Amino acid sequence: MSDVLPDRHIGPTTSQRPRRPSVKVWGVSLAALGLVAAGVLAGPRLLATPAGSAATTPPPSVAVSMPVQRDVNTRLQFVGQFSALNMVEVRAQVGGTLTRIGFTDGDIVHQGDLLFKIDPTPYEIKLSEATAQLESARARLDLSKRETVRASTLARTGAGSVQIADQRNAEQRAAQAAVNEAEARVRDAQFDLDHTGITAPFTGRIGSHLVSAGNLVAGSRAGTSPTTVLTTLVSIDPIYLNFDMSEADYLTFLRARQEHPGPLAGKVKIAIADESSFTRGGTLDFVDNALDRSSGTIHARVTVPNHDLLLTPGGFARVRLEVAPPTSVLLVPDAAVLPDQTEHVVLTVDSNGVVVAKHVELGDLRDGLRVVRAGLAPSDKVIIDGIPMARPGATVSPRPASIRGASTEHPG
Repeated sequence: MSDVLPDRHIGPTTSQRPRRPSVKVWGVSLAALGLVAAGVLAGPRLLATPAGSAATTPPPSVAVSMPVQRDVNTRLQFVGQFSALNMVEVRAQVGGTLTRIGFTDGDIVHQGDLLFKIDPTPYEIKLSEATAQLESARARLDLSKRETVRASTLARTGAGSVQIADQRNAEQRAAQAAVNEAEARVRDAQFDLDHTGITAPFTGRIGSHLVSAGNLVAGSRAGTSPTTVLTTLVSIDPIYLNFDMSEADYLTFLRARQEHPGPLAGKVKIAIADESSFTRGGTLDFVDNALDRSSGTIHARVTVPNHDLLLTPGGFARVRLEVAPPTSVLLVPDAAVLPDQTEHVVLTVDSNGVVVAKHVELGDLRDGLRVVRAGLAPSDKVIIDGIPMARPGATVSPRPASIRGASTEHPG
C-alpha cells in the first residue's frame, strides 16, 4: 500500500484570498461623491437670475418723415431710336470713269457740294454735236421763213400760185419742228454733261466712298438699269426720334389730349444715353394711324433739333411725353416702397408707434422720388430708414427725419 499523505491546505490558498480595499481609495471615492452631491444641490441656485435683474429689449429705432407734396404733371416715358429725316444712296445718273472724289469720309457736306466727278469728255462731244445740229436747223428755219414770205407775196399779186405758198408754209412748220427737236437734243446733252458732277442733294453727314477714282461706274437717269452706289448721305439737323406706345399708354395719351388740347400734348423732353436729365426738347409731330397687331403698340415720332450734332441716326434716347397739366401728388423715396405680390406697400408708423402697411398706387420717378398717386395721406409718417427692422404690427421707436434732396428738387 502506498502511503497517502493528508492534504495540509484545507483553507483557501494565499492567491485565492480576497483583498481588503485600501483606506486611501475609499476616501477619494467618498470625496468625489460629496462634490457631485454638492453640485446637484447648489446648481439651481447658481443658474437662477436674481430677482429684478431681467432686462427688456427696447423697440427698434426707425427714421420717419411725412411725404413730400408737390404739383407735377402727368407724363409718359418711352425709349426711342434716332433716324435721319433724309437718307439717300448717292448714285450716278450717267456712266463713265470716276475721276475725282470731292469729300473726306464722314465729313459734314452742304447742299450743292461736289461729291464725285465723272469724265465729261464723251458728254461734251455729244453736246457739241447737238449744238451743231441746232444751228443747222435754225438756219433752215430762217430760209424757210423767207421763202414763205416771198411765196405769200407772189400769191397775193397773182405772180405766184397759192399752192406754192401753202407748200412753203408746210416747209416752215417742218423746219420749226426740226429746231425744236435739236433744242431738245441740246438740253439732253447738257443734262448728261451737268450730271457728270455729282453734288450733295442736302446738307448732312457723308458716309465712306464705295468706289475709288479710276473705276468705271454705271448710271441710269430713269433707274431702269443697274446703277453703281457711290456713297450714302444722311441729314442730321433736325433728326427724328421714333418710339412705340403700348395700347394703354396710347389711350392715356388720347384721353389727356382730348381734355387738354394744345401744345402741351406735343411737348417732349429727351435724354440721350450719357445724360441723366432731360435737357433736350422736341415736338411730337406724328402718331401712326393703326396699332401693330403683332406687338400691340403704335408708332410715334418726334422731331428734335440737333445743332450740336451729338444725335446720331441709330442711337437710343429716353423720351418723356407730358400729357396733362400739373396736379398735386405725394412723393416718397423709391427705397421706401416695398413690393407685395402684384401690389406695392409703404410702411408707416401710427401715433402709438405701431408699424402700419399701406397699399399705394404708384407713378413714375421724379428726381429720385417715387410718385404716390393714391393710398397715402400727407400726414402719414413714412418709414424712410430702418425698414428691415420694421414689421407690420410691431412697435418701433420713430425718430424724425427729412426726405433728402426734397427741398432742392424742382417740379416736373
